[in-house]
Amino acid sequence: MGKIAFLFSGQGAQTVGMGKELAENYKVADEVFDIASESLGLDMKQMVWESDEETLKITENTQPAIVTMSIAALRVLEEEGIRADVVAGLSLGEYSAHVASGSLAFADAVRLVRKRGKYMQEEVPVGKGAMAAIMGMDDESVYAVCEKAQSTGIVSPANFNCPGQITVAGEIAAVEAACEIAKEMGAKRALMLPVSAPFHCSMLIGAGEKLEKEMENVTFSEMKIPLITNVTADYVTSKEDIKPLLVRQVSSSVLWEKSVRRMLADGVDTFVEVGPGKALTGFMRKIDKEASVYNVEDMKSLEAVLTALK
Repeated sequence: MGKIAFLFSGQGAQTVGMGKELAENYKVADEVFDIASESLGLDMKQMVWESDEETLKITENTQPAIVTMSIAALRVLEEEGIRADVVAGLSLGEYSAHVASGSLAFADAVRLVRKRGKYMQEEVPVGKGAMAAIMGMDDESVYAVCEKAQSTGIVSPANFNCPGQITVAGEIAAVEAACEIAKEMGAKRALMLPVSAPFHCSMLIGAGEKLEKEMENVTFSEMKIPLITNVTADYVTSKEDIKPLLVRQVSSSVLWEKSVRRMLADGVDTFVEVGPGKALTGFMRKIDKEASVYNVEDMKSLEAVLTALK
């Protein structure tokens, strides 16, 4: 077998009750929720397992909830002896990837992403920013669409997820204009997304600056497992580069497809999505149909991974 990559879920994958089954079956998973509760001064189990979709959808709740659930699943894989040769995470998931790589303590990560969520939401008041998904266009065409729509306001590519699926972000009128232009230029579909802020665009530079101040109190270590960052689709080579890259990531495009292709080029043939949902698994199948792809979010999916990889 070739190399194994762990991929960590981003925002939008959250569901009430996520991680509960793993925590009931594995003490290491249950302990992750306890550490998160202690670190944040709130009952993470109650919020993630017993609240409601609306509570979990608030960005400053969503981000620590997803990172907590992802690390709970990671600790179970580690206990079962499944190790990654390389890690990466989609947007928010990059923080989980840093925990997995050994460069960031989980207690620090969960505090950081709660602040990250708060700053991102505060930076652009609700009703000013938007995001849209553009289907069936290549990267260059989406850049061209955004360039044309910029006469209406701020808009730029946000996430390059997989072939034919790219999101754009910016001011509402400009994002709406981009959707219309994309359709005129041959996109299969262009639709507005139900998100509360325009993630990964220049409107969030201020949020990144606030996050940078927050990171002054956090210690980063050298990575024990190689990590590929969203901003460059390449490896982070030194712990000194981690903070500036995470700051830039807030307002930069997420180069997910290129990140995955880099792993494939380096001999990764097995990908495990660690955390809630199967979005990355879906992207993976569009990027490379030959790769072995799994996800871990509950006991059933865990058992499938253990059967395949142990």
